[in-house]
Amino acid sequence: MVGILRREPVAVDGFWIDRTPVTNREFRKFINATGYVTFAEIPPDPKDYPGALPHMLKAGSLVFTPPKQQVDLRNWSSWWNFKFGANWRRPYGPRSSISGLDDHPVVHVAYRDAEAYAKWAGKELPTEAEWEFAARGGLEQAEFAWGDEFTPSGKQMANTWQGAFPHQNLAIDGYERTSPVTAFPPNGHGIHDMIGNVWEWTSDWYSPKHKADAPKACCIPENPRGGREDQSYDPCQTNIKIPRKVLKGGSHLCAPNYCRRYRPAARHAEPIDTSRSHVGFRCIIRDGRRS
Repeated sequence: MVGILRREPVAVDGFWIDRTPVTNREFRKFINATGYVTFAEIPPDPKDYPGALPHMLKAGSLVFTPPKQQVDLRNWSSWWNFKFGANWRRPYGPRSSISGLDDHPVVHVAYRDAEAYAKWAGKELPTEAEWEFAARGGLEQAEFAWGDEFTPSGKQMANTWQGAFPHQNLAIDGYERTSPVTAFPPNGHGIHDMIGNVWEWTSDWYSPKHKADAPKACCIPENPRGGREDQSYDPCQTNIKIPRKVLKGGSHLCAPNYCRRYRPAARHAEPIDTSRSHVGFRCIIRDGRRS
């Protein structure tokens, strides 16, 4: 298979990919079968966070909390709050639940949580190249997973933000937060939610740039991988050495006035210890076996 990774031709071997992100229903089966405890349910280790205030070292996760007015878009702390007790079961904090959300994507999963689920399911997490190949749905040069027009004939094709982020959510698509994983049309490969709803973990370490384009067709990179773990650290936080993986797909918080990362080519760096209310995952099988 030859695909386009941000306009760079690459080749990936055949694989099967989940038609949807992993749902709350599916993740619950994993928890019940294994007794696994997610990262957000475990108090942080003080040695991993030098300088952190002791009262902040409690189990929890980052929850999107919209401000009441327009704020400086350079200050993400204006809408992200670390809430004690927030986790996959209680996505908005201790008094919330996932009742009625069985078909919504599971959120508040850190990288190791996604990796543990994949192993239990006999699957793996996709590389960035594999994920993007699947997301494009056969439209290699298109801007979006469904074509070059974001809302063809005014139709919302994915769960993204409508309005002025982060304070005005018009919810034209019918959803203020996550949506059922098949609420929007599948792409050309029959895959749902590759764009919007929740960001998805990939197995690649983050690097700001990919290798240069191949000089010849015969030299197209095969099954490319990301950078090195030790080069994935956030250069703005030199005292904290937490490696970062690549997230793909954007989420219900991606807006025209903020990030526009609802495109197959878009990517984001996420520390492996971080979980949020808009990050989930899906799995693949590389050996040709259907799940």
